[in-house]
Amino acid sequence: MGLINKITTETFETEVLQSKVPVLVDLYADWCGPCRMMAPILEKLAAELDGRVKIVKIDTDAQPDLAAEFQVSGIPMLVMMHRGQAVAESIGVVSRQRIMQMVDAATATPAPQRAKRA
Repeated sequence: MGLINKITTETFETEVLQSKVPVLVDLYADWCGPCRMMAPILEKLAAELDGRVKIVKIDTDAQPDLAAEFQVSGIPMLVMMHRGQAVAESIGVVSRQRIMQMVDAATATPAPQRAKRA
């Protein structure tokens, strides 16, 4: 799976909620055809965005508690998390362009200002 880690309830807090960079969460299931269609797009983006955004996967069948926490109503479901909060989401197969809009919205937050020296 390359740069994309599978997340469990045990790793969710450290890998997603406490992440220093925005996290794109892919909620999926192995049996889901549309989820498999999204996989190559997410793999390419994980390589392109390495260091800027983290992409993780949550298997909704293996992690039902996390699926319930995200209130999954359909898969694939993408949720953009930033500073521990969901800032954007989409359900179903989406284009690379739509994913990048979600990423750009989360990463457009200005960096904290440095204190000026007198």
